[in-house]
Amino acid sequence: MTGISSFLAEGRPSARAMAARRAAEIAAFAEAVLEGLARRPRSIPSRFLYDAVGSALFEEITKLEEYYPTRTETKMLETFGAEIAQHVGDTDILVEFGSGSSRKTSLLIDALPGLDTYVPIDVSESFLAEAAKRLAARHDGLNVRPVVADFTTTRALANASRGPKLGFFSGSTIGNLTHAEAKAFLENAAQLLGHGSTFLIGVDLKKSLDILIPAYDDADGVTAAFSLNLLARVNRELDGDFDTTKFAHCALYNEDKGRIEIYLESSVDQTVHVLGRRFTFAKDERIHTENSHKYTVAEFQDLARSSGWLPVTAWTDGDRLFSLHLLCLA
Repeated sequence: MTGISSFLAEGRPSARAMAARRAAEIAAFAEAVLEGLARRPRSIPSRFLYDAVGSALFEEITKLEEYYPTRTETKMLETFGAEIAQHVGDTDILVEFGSGSSRKTSLLIDALPGLDTYVPIDVSESFLAEAAKRLAARHDGLNVRPVVADFTTTRALANASRGPKLGFFSGSTIGNLTHAEAKAFLENAAQLLGHGSTFLIGVDLKKSLDILIPAYDDADGVTAAFSLNLLARVNRELDGDFDTTKFAHCALYNEDKGRIEIYLESSVDQTVHVLGRRFTFAKDERIHTENSHKYTVAEFQDLARSSGWLPVTAWTDGDRLFSLHLLCLA
């Protein structure tokens, strides 16, 4: 038994293992929240935005009129798929960093007729299994070999054969990383994929603030609900007593760092408790929750070069909202 079938059969954990894994996840969440609220300025890592409720809300965000990245990148894969395949050449293995949108991944798979194996990497085993199963069902004969790991640091693809690979990192997720983190990720991806491989990355472009800000602070308040769910999650999982009506979602553009910064801002002087620890907030004090870096095409190509990759080409949509970069390793 190989591929997705063996992953689902062999990887199905026992109730005890699932409980242990859940306890470990909560412990990591607790450590990050307690440390993040104790420091100044306060912050909680963005990965904790994506519990079940947060993930569902983010899916709603991707459908909003203001949120251009998902639909723009999808349209670009439809438009440039054949051209991307021509530049990539013969490749047997597609490695996706994070279990991304099944629709976007399918479009890329469809554009690569010689593709034999799909290797999605994600730290969430359940989410990975669901995504892998959908892709296996949609693409008959495709060998799907999921890897449960942190895609920013893993150095091994035990389930993938050797040889040149095409990496895929969609959704401008690389923008959530600082420049130093993005450079480290690209360097690690080079080690993981190996010489002769290529890498297709979705990167959000710098643009007018009247387009950029609404994408992270929509009129219907869906993005605000997504942000505030982080505090609700603390209440649910860490015995917190945040009053989410006394915090506001705040999206700002940092011109110097070229990034959107997301905060939760206290609207009053208040005190909250998490796991018995007491935290006092002044009015207007913020908790930093997320960054989303924006690049020009030249800026991202410079970052790629500094990480050991060679830019092959880049595509942009007609409105220059988003870019797809194809990189290669010599």
